[in-house]
Amino acid sequence: MHATRKLWTWLAVICVLSFTVLGWVGAEIYLTAPPIPKHIVTTDGQQLYSGEQVQRGQEAWLSAGGQQLGTVWGHGSYVAPDWSADWLHRESLALRDIWAQREYKVPFDQLNKATQGALNARLQEEMRHNTYDKATDTITLSADRAAAVRVVADHYMGLFGTDPKLEALRVQYAMNANSLPDHDDLQALPAFIFWSSWAAGTDRPGATLLSYTSNWPSEPLINNRPTATAGIWSVASIILMIGAIAAMIMYHSAAKEEEDPVPPKNDPLFSLKATPSMLATKKYFFVVIGLILAQVGMGAITAHYAVEGHSFFGFPLAHILPFTVSRTIHTQFAVLWIATAWLATGLYIAPAISGHEPKFQKLGVNLLFYALLFIVVGSTAMGWIGSVAHKGSAFSFWLGNQGLEFTSMGRVWQILLFVGLLFWVTLLGRGLWPALKKPSESRGLIAMVFLSALCIGGFYATSLTWGRSTHYSMIEYWRWWLVHLWVEGFFEVFATAVIALLFTRLGLIRAATANSAIVLETIVFLFGGILGTLHHLYFTGTPTFVIAIGAMFSALEVVPLSMIGIEAYRNYQRSKAAPWVQSYKWSILCFIAVGFWNTVGAGLLGFSINTPIALYYMQGLNMTAAHGHAALFGVYGMLGIGLMLFCLRGLVARAAWADSLLKPMFWLLNIGLAMMVFISLVPAGIYQAWASVTEGMWFARSPEVIHSKVMETLVWLRVPGDIVFAVGTLFLALFAWRLMTGGSKATASQGVVTGADRA
Repeated sequence: MHATRKLWTWLAVICVLSFTVLGWVGAEIYLTAPPIPKHIVTTDGQQLYSGEQVQRGQEAWLSAGGQQLGTVWGHGSYVAPDWSADWLHRESLALRDIWAQREYKVPFDQLNKATQGALNARLQEEMRHNTYDKATDTITLSADRAAAVRVVADHYMGLFGTDPKLEALRVQYAMNANSLPDHDDLQALPAFIFWSSWAAGTDRPGATLLSYTSNWPSEPLINNRPTATAGIWSVASIILMIGAIAAMIMYHSAAKEEEDPVPPKNDPLFSLKATPSMLATKKYFFVVIGLILAQVGMGAITAHYAVEGHSFFGFPLAHILPFTVSRTIHTQFAVLWIATAWLATGLYIAPAISGHEPKFQKLGVNLLFYALLFIVVGSTAMGWIGSVAHKGSAFSFWLGNQGLEFTSMGRVWQILLFVGLLFWVTLLGRGLWPALKKPSESRGLIAMVFLSALCIGGFYATSLTWGRSTHYSMIEYWRWWLVHLWVEGFFEVFATAVIALLFTRLGLIRAATANSAIVLETIVFLFGGILGTLHHLYFTGTPTFVIAIGAMFSALEVVPLSMIGIEAYRNYQRSKAAPWVQSYKWSILCFIAVGFWNTVGAGLLGFSINTPIALYYMQGLNMTAAHGHAALFGVYGMLGIGLMLFCLRGLVARAAWADSLLKPMFWLLNIGLAMMVFISLVPAGIYQAWASVTEGMWFARSPEVIHSKVMETLVWLRVPGDIVFAVGTLFLALFAWRLMTGGSKATASQGVVTGADRA
């Protein structure tokens, strides 16, 4: 007990210190972010853009799809370009040609090498020179550069407008014509994209060859190359990771781990009778399966748009379901079904652990279910309407699609979801309270479940921290608080604690050992995970020290994953501990799969892009998608399915359960995911990385690469894995259908569900 108290103290200290540093970093980002000037003018005093237009252009881009339609500073989707890289390259080419045509009467490509070299040096000096005047809050451009800006601006207005000459390019970008029908929005869009590329290419005040985005994206024309900081801290992070892994192996080798207890002869949950509120959670899990099916369907459509652009096997689907909508649903539903599975698990286990059914608990569980269903349906419908009908930035922000990856629902829906999560924490707390008050060996685990749930509810408030006109650097800062800390942090702690608690209730692990182990694991994970959030922010207009902190602490995130295989093997042994454990076989195998994908998806693929030097060349490419698919579904998805199966085992009649459907479901999902990742996404990511290193980020995201024969072949190679994966989801749907039909018949004929029915 004394050792456990020490661990809790260390956990509290680490969390306080880490969040203090993270908050300080946020303040520094706010103070040093690329300035949005009041005026962008030419040397002769003509105004190109105002600061209000830059802000409005940001809102316009987000309302047109935002991070679901290409990227800015590398964050978003991968079919359309990174607009900051695209603009930077186009403006550089336009400026060179202006000089070549005026001074030599021929295009730049027809000049001799010496003259080209002189113009390239002049281009670098022009583009990198910072002309922002803080006193007047003005950026001043030469007449020639202003002319180049106008050339690129015309291209963008035609692209997001209705220029028929750009229709073929729109198809390649999977974007619809007239994405911004409002004239003022269309005029403002180039202001924001110009500003994002200006920040990416111009030197910071007092610096040389160091832009506001630490020289991202790679652009040889203006000598945008990785900084020494990126290289040094990449090497340092790898050394730290190797040393930390060695230390962890030594610790585990020296520490004497207690053997698992001898399992009881019979299932300890054999006689557990589901309370009314526990039974009410069953419908949550059926909705989870429905969301999985919808997410997979939208994923197939979204992936196919990478080849046909506007069509799905010849059918012009993009007119009613644009790429921006299908991808939004695909990414948003992934988070929603995983979260729903975990929320329902919490509501199920609370009365089971405490043995107490609070008054009106069933009513609360039902109210929360219909509230969450309303939010899912409402936010999806409004997002679709806002995108297809072009309702504008105000509608998009408040009700429609905010255009931000993984947190796209409108602000009204975010507020409602925040209230719903707080209500969930209240329901969970009411159910766990008797167990929290009563001294027991499992009390620490129960406390960890509740505290992590409290963080899940509370930290969703970070989705409410930005407004319509918030600086883009700050939007990214707060968005990664939500995506990284909420999804990858506290949900994982919650799920890990729940699994440990379930195993202790089954008598497969010792409660005292689990208490200490969970707190220690949480310390190790959050020590790297909280400040590891900064690895997402290397190149988003942040101070250079963000690279150092993010690199070192994100390397530490990988350390606990190196030992995850041991835990997976222990879980495999536990699955064979006693004959009755076979009742939970597929739940436990899902937890084992989580260990595998933690090592491969989060560990190997995650760290392959986490170091600053790697991310510099691979941010916004398909290696990110490979990591995202393997980690999001492989880790969090399989964890959600495992928890769901465990709960359903106690909610349905014996006659309805079908391991014969779960076996193909499990193997097809995992094999299909592996095929998808390693046959298609990883090779595509490596191919794009080569293009990024050799030519620049603009080229890696250009139609020449995205729609090359190699890339389109790799997209088609996703099909076998997608089919295998989809068939796995169909087996899960058949399993759910059997539970709904067979379970109701069995219940009607056998009466109330009992422990014997579930054995």
